[in-house]
Amino acid sequence: MNKIARKLALLGLLLSAGQGLQAQTSSHTFALADSVFLLDGKPFQMISGEIHYPRVPREAWRARMKMAKAMGLNSIGTYVFWNVHEPEKGKYNFSGNNDIAEFVRIAKEEGLWVVLRPSPYVCAEWEFGGYPYWLQNIKGLEVRGKEPQYLQAYRNYIKEVGKQLAPLQVNHGGNILMVQIENEYGSYGADKEYLDINRKMFIEAGFDGILYTCDPQAAIKDGHLPGLLPAINGVDDPKKVKSLINENHGGKGPYYIAEWYPAWFDWWGTKHHTVPAEQYAGKLDTALRAGISINMYMFHGGTTRDFMNGANFNDKNPYEPQISSYDYDAPLDEAGNATHKFMKFREAIQRNLPPGTVLPAVPAAKPATATSAVTFTGSTSIFDLLSNPVSNTKPLTFEDLNQAYGYVMYRTTVNGGTRQTLKIKDLRDYGVVFVNGKRVGALDRRLYQDSIQLDLPKGKVRLDILVENMGRINFGPYLLKNKKGITEQALLGGKELKGWQMFRLPFDNIQSVPAKTSASILPGVPQVKRGYFTISKAADTYLDFSNWGKGVVWVNGHNLGKYWEIGPQQTVYVPVEWLKSGRNEIIVLELNKPEQVKLQGVAKPILDVLKPASQVVSSNK
Repeated sequence: MNKIARKLALLGLLLSAGQGLQAQTSSHTFALADSVFLLDGKPFQMISGEIHYPRVPREAWRARMKMAKAMGLNSIGTYVFWNVHEPEKGKYNFSGNNDIAEFVRIAKEEGLWVVLRPSPYVCAEWEFGGYPYWLQNIKGLEVRGKEPQYLQAYRNYIKEVGKQLAPLQVNHGGNILMVQIENEYGSYGADKEYLDINRKMFIEAGFDGILYTCDPQAAIKDGHLPGLLPAINGVDDPKKVKSLINENHGGKGPYYIAEWYPAWFDWWGTKHHTVPAEQYAGKLDTALRAGISINMYMFHGGTTRDFMNGANFNDKNPYEPQISSYDYDAPLDEAGNATHKFMKFREAIQRNLPPGTVLPAVPAAKPATATSAVTFTGSTSIFDLLSNPVSNTKPLTFEDLNQAYGYVMYRTTVNGGTRQTLKIKDLRDYGVVFVNGKRVGALDRRLYQDSIQLDLPKGKVRLDILVENMGRINFGPYLLKNKKGITEQALLGGKELKGWQMFRLPFDNIQSVPAKTSASILPGVPQVKRGYFTISKAADTYLDFSNWGKGVVWVNGHNLGKYWEIGPQQTVYVPVEWLKSGRNEIIVLELNKPEQVKLQGVAKPILDVLKPASQVVSSNK
């Protein structure tokens, strides 16, 4: 190709990027050429950023889209999350914050294309990698393979997704450009027949446009299905990107980085991850100048609420549950405000747009406010919330109890008058132990704690163990070893304990939790605290739990996520969309410091404070 031809090709790419910034008012075509994408027959460079609709209040979707436009993006990427859409087998939910079709339509109204990722498995630092918990109750089911029960459940689900989203594909007049089948499958397996079953099921569900796969460098060969576009994750060197895609796509492109990482996520007990903007702004500029399309993971992370955080675990690393903030050190922060990284990336994108292109002005940062101190009006012991026990010889898992998330209280009676070791096999994931209603310690899967010495008083002794699901594993070989609770057995002095009662505490509808007020608060006995705070004008705020222990918080009925004094996250984000001027209801479930009452909202988040063990409530008192 001579210099003039190269300049014309580059100009076509730049013009197409500008086209993506225009409101979409008519039908379009989208296709693959040997080296570029073609939108309406002209070269098109995708400059996309990932936003996950469940991690952002529905009321704020449009505002986030406008921020995407202001940074220069022309497309939005998003996963589709099976466990929020089919929380129980055969019961589907595409309403409220789960209205993915409305999310896509708003993107179109804002002049943004969409890259859709509806693989049943998403990873995404999300509970069970997006799989619904009930899959584990189907005997013999194996995910990510050709096991018939899995394929049937998968087929049923993807058909429902297709009803919502297939009509919104670009070849049907919508704004969905491409659809991803499976997700980084090469990191898990290499069964091409299984991948082809995926392809066929997507087509049956109505996804009849361009399908693609995505994998990291080491897995692209195993995860790619011949005939589909192979996208690459985590590589930003243009030569390497082009070489990898050429090798797996018959020597041609287009060239697409499906996950271009500007930073990383956090988990409890580990420092907050940040990457300087200057370290990646140049790499972004280089990729765009080379004509490569990208999807930035994440452009805006938001917050993982409603017990939906996942966890990592393998044979080399301990169990690592992720924090509620999904700030990700992304260009758009947790509250949706532009960061220094946003501005640097905007500059890099601007340099790669046609001369004279004017990006929308960057919206000003939203106001944030401190609140009045919370006034707590009542506190209810966890023991006052126990009802309708399920009895069984052996302890039952959450799945056995048909409970997805939250907590379960396990109770049995033992003979006292001795000092013995309680050992739980296999505790998942955090357990608070009580003897006759008094707290004696806690066990933490992260720290490989499964045993505690008990001094048992004489006579019959009531033994209670409150177990928290801290997030199912979302990546790796243990996807189907994800049951929660006491998953094997409990031993006292080496002898198996039998005769259990299980009390469900899902906290899936906080308004239904009885508001009984305890006569007194016993040390270390978890409490549900109710109260309120006031603000003169609704604005974002961050509840400061720096002096609290471990728990969950709800504001005006919305589950905002978890907090834990070990850090790095010390505040919980409260979006303005869920607040009101005047009085706002707050409910806190506190596991470790029930006597705590000092709480208020502050104007800035605290996401980078780790507490040394000496400052944290002892697991075993």
